[in-house]
Amino acid sequence: MVEIRKATENDKNEVWEIIKEVLASGDTYTFAPDSPKEKMLAFWFSPDKKTYVGVWENEIVGTFFIKENQPDLGAHVANAGYMVSSRAKGKGIGRKMAEFSFEEARKDGFKAMQFNFVVKSNENAVGLWKSLGFEVIGEIPEAFQHKELGLTNALIMYRKL
Repeated sequence: MVEIRKATENDKNEVWEIIKEVLASGDTYTFAPDSPKEKMLAFWFSPDKKTYVGVWENEIVGTFFIKENQPDLGAHVANAGYMVSSRAKGKGIGRKMAEFSFEEARKDGFKAMQFNFVVKSNENAVGLWKSLGFEVIGEIPEAFQHKELGLTNALIMYRKL
């Protein structure tokens, strides 16, 4: 059973290990695989985000954030980013974090959630989001420089909360 809670300052090193591992593959996030720790933690824990961790067997195995997708008149639509450690893949951690994030976003007054850039070749993520009610509302041609596949399309995905 995964426990999901708000991230604390003490969680940053464990969260960094997940970020570093996910970025190293060069196939899901736009950040360079060698992005420095300080840059990534500043991004993941920036003041405009609410950051969470997923804890399984006393270890942080996932993390996500929720934020406004746009300011002011677009602030009712949430945006989020998720990462799961390879040690926890296939255990439903990503799904649990997503479901939890939808509830948190609703509590915060968001009416919908939009992902602006889901790498189309990331079949696990695309499949998860579709199974959770997201629709593809747009596709950006050759938007991502995939480490192995070269220029790859990115999807814009949306769902009401």
